[in-house]
Amino acid sequence: MATVEARDVGAPAWRGGFGRLWSAAVLSSFGDALRTAALPLLAATLTDEPLLIASVTACGYLPWIVFGLLGGAVADRVDQRRAMWTVDLARGLLMAGFAVAVALGHASIALLIVLAVALTTLQTLFDNASTALLPALVDQEALGSANARLMTGQRMAGGLLAGPLVPLLIVAGAAAPFAVDAVTFLVGAALVASLRIAAPEREPRPAGSTLRGEIAAGLRALWHDRALRGLCAATALCNVGMGALIATMVLLVTGWLDAGNAGYAAAMTAYTVGSLVGGVANRRLVDRVGRIRGVLLAGVVQIGALVVMGSVRSLAALVVSMAVFGLMGMVWNVNTTTLMQQRGPTDMLGRISSAYRTLAVAGAPLGALLGGLVATVWGLNAPPLLAAAFFVLSVTALIPALKPDVSVVEPADGATTAHVTR
Repeated sequence: MATVEARDVGAPAWRGGFGRLWSAAVLSSFGDALRTAALPLLAATLTDEPLLIASVTACGYLPWIVFGLLGGAVADRVDQRRAMWTVDLARGLLMAGFAVAVALGHASIALLIVLAVALTTLQTLFDNASTALLPALVDQEALGSANARLMTGQRMAGGLLAGPLVPLLIVAGAAAPFAVDAVTFLVGAALVASLRIAAPEREPRPAGSTLRGEIAAGLRALWHDRALRGLCAATALCNVGMGALIATMVLLVTGWLDAGNAGYAAAMTAYTVGSLVGGVANRRLVDRVGRIRGVLLAGVVQIGALVVMGSVRSLAALVVSMAVFGLMGMVWNVNTTTLMQQRGPTDMLGRISSAYRTLAVAGAPLGALLGGLVATVWGLNAPPLLAAAFFVLSVTALIPALKPDVSVVEPADGATTAHVTR
């Protein structure tokens, strides 16, 4: 059987629901970025214990590992639109209550940890439902462009707009960033609730069907599709490398390069700008090489960027490498998500998405620990080289997806251009 890839032959229409979903996603990313930046600052005012401060961030990963697969199974059972606006409403009310607690001086490390766990637990349902809902709003041939626009908008809102506002909001009061985050959740809930799409038609579940059995069925569907299996394994491996890189980037810049906080800001800004360029350039790249080969190319280029980061002692080289790394990272993210949506059975998208995300999140804290270890033993420039090694393994895991016996779900309207991998 020949490998056929669904190409991007159109752009998503802003009317019909996609524009509102995009606005809700971008608003949510803006609020999330405000909260993510403000929480560690608030934690630092409550305690000077590094372990307690780090635990606030670490606890944000835990629900994905514990509840991620469950969130995907629930997303496949329910009306995804309703699940999304209900979750956003709950998160908005939760954040509003937290903002009031901070304003009244009742914040504590324990409260911050409870907040992080609660928000991420709700996110496991929201994110999986969102991945499953998009194909109902956008034609199959426009999924790649839709994902690119969603991720580019989210990166712009979270990476470029929110960060500089945090210090200004904190001047207005420690609770201000959290109050704004609450508003973004509530507005997002209203936007998603306003979508006018029919509830998904699903076959009745067999008698005795359980969430555990449905999760297992989703995992089997993921395993039996060679391309999706390779993408999942590749993403898990590269996220170990990403964890090592992100956790130690500040040490690489301020220690090994001695570039100070300004150098760190320049490197992270370059990464964000590169990501935005990647969102714009993705369609042309996919038109030339295909979606799976685009992911493979992104991984190979990122390996080169990581090697430069860890071996060339120059801030300029780091800034350029981070821009390239961000560009290819966006290509990777857009196309892996689109391939999941195009290849996965419609009634299992939530479960396939949850397995993918759970493995990705699980790799990040492991990579962070490994990054700290190699930086201690072999030097502050060692983590990017460790990340490059994991990306080599990641690219290797992708190679079976190029074999010619991998099938794909093609759009029903026949508008997709066939691409045969030889």
